[in-house]
Amino acid sequence: MSVLDDYLVDPKLSLLDKTRVQAQVLVPVLKALRSQLGREKADAIVKQALRDWSKQLFSAVGDCVDGSPRRKWAAMHTAMAEMTEHDVTVEMRRHDKEALEFDITRCRFAEFFRALGEPELGALLICETDFDIAAAGGGEVSFTRDQTIMQGAPSCTFRYKFAPR
Repeated sequence: MSVLDDYLVDPKLSLLDKTRVQAQVLVPVLKALRSQLGREKADAIVKQALRDWSKQLFSAVGDCVDGSPRRKWAAMHTAMAEMTEHDVTVEMRRHDKEALEFDITRCRFAEFFRALGEPELGALLICETDFDIAAAGGGEVSFTRDQTIMQGAPSCTFRYKFAPR
């Protein structure tokens, strides 16, 4: 059982399939908003709504995990890794008590959203959630990422640093 199970519509459905379902609803809504409000204003509204939703979701998940902030982050990070392992290719760079560093070199989520012509929406639904998960780590986990496949780079760079225990 994953720490995310209570927050997912159907734990048996892959995250990629869930994302496709979300996109079936969000893309037409986004296009309708763009036609009424203009691209910039519509995209800003959707961005803020999705960011707020993600922050609240992962904060609530973190509240349900016992232990230190680092343990909360680890539980969510592990759950997401298990949910995405079939849809991404990971190259580990470093994994020790001070840091976790890896690159994603293939991402089916990015392929899907780029094919839709909506990589910005994909970045909001998928990529930005990594920052919200890292936030559960409080001051014990810091996260940086310089690039993503979703935004056209050849890889996604995940760089986690851990505070000394």
